[in-house]
Amino acid sequence: MIIHLEFESKTPIYIQLIHCIIAGIAKQELLPGERLPSVRSLAADIGINLHTVNKAYKELEQKGFILNHRQKGVLVNPEGIPKADASFQEEMTEILHPLIAEAICRDVNKEDFMKLCEEIFTSYVNEEGN
Repeated sequence: MIIHLEFESKTPIYIQLIHCIIAGIAKQELLPGERLPSVRSLAADIGINLHTVNKAYKELEQKGFILNHRQKGVLVNPEGIPKADASFQEEMTEILHPLIAEAICRDVNKEDFMKLCEEIFTSYVNEEGN
């Protein structure tokens, strides 16, 4: 998996790192039980502060994407990612509300918005339906 960060982006580096790792899991580039680089190693490899990587890993662990095993290191959750629940649905709604409102203010019509959502969703799903 290649981690691509935009250092000039408004999005904080740790959020970009979280998004890259989640995308890797969604695209099955990172499989359950697969080992991720240590905090120190990943920070050195991509040239960022180790506290930034640690913050990203902590959030990914809280959300159930990774496990920090004392002996095995950092792993993609071997039991799989927890399924969407009511809390996740609320989180999605909180994210989508302002995004949709801004799209409407910028004259993005529903058809174009939905088409973009479909294209992005499809980019993460393999032929078997993920």
